[in-house]
Amino acid sequence: MAEEVRVVEGLSGARSATGTIVVVDVLRAFTTAAYAFAEGIEEIEVVATVEEAMARPGFRLGEVGGRLIPGFDHNNSPSQLIGKKLSGRAVLRTGAGAQCAVVAAPRATSLWLASLVVASATVRAIRGPGEVTIVLSGYPDEGEEDRACSTYMEALLRGEPPPRDDAIRAVLASRAAAKHRAGDSDRPIEDLDCATAVDAFDFAMKVETRESRLVAKRVYNPS
Repeated sequence: MAEEVRVVEGLSGARSATGTIVVVDVLRAFTTAAYAFAEGIEEIEVVATVEEAMARPGFRLGEVGGRLIPGFDHNNSPSQLIGKKLSGRAVLRTGAGAQCAVVAAPRATSLWLASLVVASATVRAIRGPGEVTIVLSGYPDEGEEDRACSTYMEALLRGEPPPRDDAIRAVLASRAAAKHRAGDSDRPIEDLDCATAVDAFDFAMKVETRESRLVAKRVYNPS
């Protein structure tokens, strides 16, 4: 069990985060990142701006205002990554999760990207003594789904049964979920199924700093 778990919200919270920092973005950045890894991407560089993303090599994915960015290879939809059979590196720019990760990175002893699909794997990776700060990236405009993921991970850190059904209900009832529609090319309803596939993947996503760039890789931890 971590000695201390602190939960903070949004960019202001990310600026105050310290210790082992876990940035949560369920709908949808770090759900999308996990599905990209599952489809074969080997590393994902996280950037704050469209200009940075365009200057980096790799499969560019992300959004501005929830929509595909001109010149990008993919939007922020995890469901539309399924079956893509990707490889190599990717670059991710989003309006919440990526921003919070970039802001939090300078004070992190280690930095992790999380969502419900990698929640248990993330807890296995960070479990142990020391300070943990969980950043709920969707606040203040959204974020109920990130709170649900945090609650799930906190239960695991305490050695308690995690509230799986409650987490799924919270995601589906969230303000972010309400923006998804059948047939929407950028916010398809199928993304909600992806986001609520709790513990779908057995890897965590750890961010390394390389020459001031933030690069996430998969980390596997046994149960």
